[in-house]
Amino acid sequence: MQSLVIVESPAKAKTIKKYLGTGYEVKASMGHVRDLYSSKLSVDVKKDFEPNYTVIKGKEKLLSELKELASKSDMVYLATDPDREGEAISWHLATLLGLSMEQENRVKFNEINKKSVLAGMAAPSKIDIDLVNAQQARRILDRLVGYRLSPFISQKIRRGLSAGRVQSVALRLIVDREEEINKFIPEEYWTIDAALSAPPSKKQFKAAFTGDQSGKIKLSNAEDTNKILSRLEGAGYFVADIKKGVRKKQPSPPFNTSSLQQEASRQLGFTAKRTMKVAQELYEGMEVEGFGTVGLITYMRTDSLRISEEARADANQLIVSSYGEKYLPEKPRYFKSRSSAQDGHEAIRPSNVFITPEAAKGSLTPEQFKLYGLIWRRFLASLMANCVQDTVKTEIHAVQNGNEGEYIVFTSSGYTVRFDGYSVLYDNSDDDTEKNTSLPELTAGAQLKLKEIIPEKHMTQPPQRYTEASLIKTLEETGVGRPSTYATILSTILDRSYVERESKKTLKPTELGTAITGLLKDKFPKIVNTKFTAGMENDLDKIEAGGYDYIKMLHAFYDEFEGDLQKAKSSMEGIKISLEEDKTDVPCEKCGANMIVKVSRYGKFLACPNYPECKFTKPFVTKTEGKCPVCGGEIIGKKSKKGHEFFGCSNYPNCNFMTWDKPTPDACPKCGKTLFKSRSGVTKCLNEGCGYETKGKGKKTDE
Repeated sequence: MQSLVIVESPAKAKTIKKYLGTGYEVKASMGHVRDLYSSKLSVDVKKDFEPNYTVIKGKEKLLSELKELASKSDMVYLATDPDREGEAISWHLATLLGLSMEQENRVKFNEINKKSVLAGMAAPSKIDIDLVNAQQARRILDRLVGYRLSPFISQKIRRGLSAGRVQSVALRLIVDREEEINKFIPEEYWTIDAALSAPPSKKQFKAAFTGDQSGKIKLSNAEDTNKILSRLEGAGYFVADIKKGVRKKQPSPPFNTSSLQQEASRQLGFTAKRTMKVAQELYEGMEVEGFGTVGLITYMRTDSLRISEEARADANQLIVSSYGEKYLPEKPRYFKSRSSAQDGHEAIRPSNVFITPEAAKGSLTPEQFKLYGLIWRRFLASLMANCVQDTVKTEIHAVQNGNEGEYIVFTSSGYTVRFDGYSVLYDNSDDDTEKNTSLPELTAGAQLKLKEIIPEKHMTQPPQRYTEASLIKTLEETGVGRPSTYATILSTILDRSYVERESKKTLKPTELGTAITGLLKDKFPKIVNTKFTAGMENDLDKIEAGGYDYIKMLHAFYDEFEGDLQKAKSSMEGIKISLEEDKTDVPCEKCGANMIVKVSRYGKFLACPNYPECKFTKPFVTKTEGKCPVCGGEIIGKKSKKGHEFFGCSNYPNCNFMTWDKPTPDACPKCGKTLFKSRSGVTKCLNEGCGYETKGKGKKTDE
């Protein structure tokens, strides 16, 4: 007889098995084993939202294996992830395996190392039904919104669309920002800088115009600017006032889920989805040379900024040995989590701070190494001494001869680093718009030498589009969703073409995304209201804490939601929203009408708008730049059965040219045919016998 331990992933199972040794069988559930039916609502609204669960397709064999192992084991431990989803998975497993809900068989690990695993196994508890109910409430809410709202917007806009309780709010934020940008009217303003030096020093520094003896002045046009410039003609410059000070900059706190996604986007260019995938790998564990099998970071789904005293002590030891005693703060630093944060886990930190990124590098993939290094440096820096800076701000007066009572005011400021502190390891200066500049030694009353006056016209800029990082920050600040769901939300709105990436990073709504948001704002204002959605998140937290019945919460939401849905259906009967992107200039070959884009389960196709009188359809093709190198025909984009894009000749089947490489608008300098770009970045000519090819920035490799 032996004990069975069930975890979620094979990697985690492999790591934990090595710690537990003989007498334990460790198996992975591969995530959820049971869920609502995908083909129907699967929630009985009339029976207090009773869910109808089924074993997930493809998990039948795995479940049979787990049942057989459980029947042969003297004890079954449920060691799924330590959060709502993990608790729900344990509850589903216990139900399917016939385990008692009163049995203390639930074990949790905040980090995957031998000490934490053995401690978790030594202190099992009962399944937390409040945590399970919070997960069930969220799942049922999302199903009710998705399965009731999605068919409505699909009918009114385009087939196959979806709406989600949180994704619709995220989409609205992006759409609203785009509307702000489109409505923005630029305004003119001017600046005047003076390039100065303080003899005998020849070092130049700049000072910015701020006003005159009467106070601050805003330069709104060239006329106002010229008036100031005329007052500066022949003026002398001197230092009127100097203020010196000392500024102490604190390090950023260790990561939680949201800040990790934001910083990985800013520093590494990772999407939220990629960040969470790599973080999961680091948490679940791997063989690290010199340290054995170990999970490198603590649990990566957390709102908390708390760290254990043991981890703090280890970090302090490493700081002193690596940098010296002066790099420790005078008092231990503690970071306060947001009031809405769930504090069940620590902040994201290295599980063993003595495993430095360089020590682990040989055992990690490049992206694992980058993310682990970011987490390790941020954690260690958060416990280090402040960065101390000497600051100086000077006020400079420009006075024309004979006008001593009137003067123009310029200011200049800068700082130098007295003690680098935490910044020796982690630079968070991206949040600091003031440049690290040092001014020459200045004294009050000192005469300055003017090198140049620089007037410059500017136009006010519209608000910036959201990036993944800034959208995640806004979602967290408004309390919409949970950081653990942000990656999925972003993937959904991008994959469904409601939003597209502009210049790789910024998020721009498509016409489709804008139409969906407009419809929801008009007919379901609460669904896309940030405060309402944040309030629902608070209700889920109350359910988790045992202070709110989840059935009451579902009734409070659904009764009003269903009423809004019926009103919307009635008011929009017979109405369909037309999108410009669905219109084409391709004539129907039967009746001549311009065809429209339709979407089926197999993808896009062209259909006659006069259906059902005219039922003509044809495949949807995307024309590309360039010509077929074989016959000179048009090159069109196509999709494989697995959804991958490839390119072929429009004259198929008479011409069989096909390639995975993307056509470019450029012609081959050798033969004049279209050049193609491979996924690896190589630009080449596919004309048989030519062989022209370039790599990188046009470096020729074959001619």
